[in-house]
Amino acid sequence: MSLRMYFTGPTTSLDDQVESYATSRVPASQRWPRPAVLLVLTANVTAMFWFSLGGQLGFLLGWPGMLLPLAYMVLLATVFGSLIMRISSREGLSVPLLTRGLGFGSKGAAVASVVYGFNYVFYFLFEGSIVAHSLSQFFHISINSFAATAVFALVGLAAVVFAWRGMHSMNLLQRWGTPVFLVLFVVGMIMLARGYVLVGPGQWEATGGVTSTALWQGFNLANGQIIFQALIATDYGRFIKKSVGYRGTGVVMLVELLMIAVVMLVGALISFSLVPHLGDTSLATDPGVYFVAFMGLIGVIFAVVTQVRINVVNLYSGSLALSNAWDAVAPRKIGRQWWMLALFMVGILGYPINILNYTDTFLAVTGIMTNTWILILLADYFVCRKLCKRAPTENIDYEEDRVRAWNPCGLISMAAGVIVGALGVFEVYPTYYASFLAMIIGPAVHIPLTLATRGRFYLPRSAQSAATKQVIASP
Repeated sequence: MSLRMYFTGPTTSLDDQVESYATSRVPASQRWPRPAVLLVLTANVTAMFWFSLGGQLGFLLGWPGMLLPLAYMVLLATVFGSLIMRISSREGLSVPLLTRGLGFGSKGAAVASVVYGFNYVFYFLFEGSIVAHSLSQFFHISINSFAATAVFALVGLAAVVFAWRGMHSMNLLQRWGTPVFLVLFVVGMIMLARGYVLVGPGQWEATGGVTSTALWQGFNLANGQIIFQALIATDYGRFIKKSVGYRGTGVVMLVELLMIAVVMLVGALISFSLVPHLGDTSLATDPGVYFVAFMGLIGVIFAVVTQVRINVVNLYSGSLALSNAWDAVAPRKIGRQWWMLALFMVGILGYPINILNYTDTFLAVTGIMTNTWILILLADYFVCRKLCKRAPTENIDYEEDRVRAWNPCGLISMAAGVIVGALGVFEVYPTYYASFLAMIIGPAVHIPLTLATRGRFYLPRSAQSAATKQVIASP
């Protein structure tokens, strides 16, 4: 195999490229080499979000305090990501489709899919807002003006184009976009070093002191990502060959997370180096402001290139989730690409909110919902199915005639975790505990519920008797 073949996928029809097996299994003939999948995921690695989050953790915990939540995120995202990606690659199914069989039912999975899909509206807005901020900074356009919204829409439209043909067009984008990003990044770091005094880790001090509250807040920020990064990787990991084991998927996740960690540390370096000049920590954690401050027009170009590269991922993954939700509740199918356009339009309407002001709250809510959801799936697969043998662990059903419409075990468990987490969001107890409590309660409720009901809600009543005999007969 030539070097080029390691970074490209198999040929397929245009219709299959566009639909990208959003509501069906990825066939064995359409599996991609791991380097090609990892290349697509480099868009996520270099998102402006990571530069910003690195600066936030730096100001919150200083050095070396910020390494604690950073290490926590890398380790747990690698572990959970390797597990769920392996299941996804073996089954050839996206997480929303897996959810149908792993404890939620077809319509129950639609609820989780809608929540998951709209997470990407936030990330689409976040990345697009940073570009709008950079253009506003350089060209002196008001952030809240119609012109800024038009710029946001125009750059977002470029992401729509490159996400239209799914993995194939995204792979093409990253093949030229990654080298361009690296060149601009190196140029930017040289400009930063020449124009400003670099503030190294030894001088990174927490703005409010390192307290237990600050530490919990830092872990809360990281906790919002440990599962979400696994989810993003799994949307593409389903294209990995079925023969790749947990070690292989673990390597993909670890490489991605280590690169993210480097970007976050660079983000902290930039934030601490520029805060004396920008005068405010909120400005010093906004890449749309600080890249323009030390790179000028090149910083604007850098922000645009980076935004297009990551927003293809946001639009693609969001469209997969919403396609699955609609497929489960409506008889008439709507193509994945139209859901992508719908997300794009919602993003345009939501731009004036200035989503960057709500990052902390959003990550807390994300941690509650996505962490609870995925840990329920993992508990269902490894405990209820694999350990207790309540259902098969291979060829997981997802078709509507093979699963219950509503599986109360997953839904009750999810509701229990989310309700407890919501109490934290509404400050009944400290918010930074919310996602941790939710992700523990969800699987803790799901396992006994599924065992108590003997797994009878996995399959429709018509298929339940045959499935029970098969499980009993299996070794």
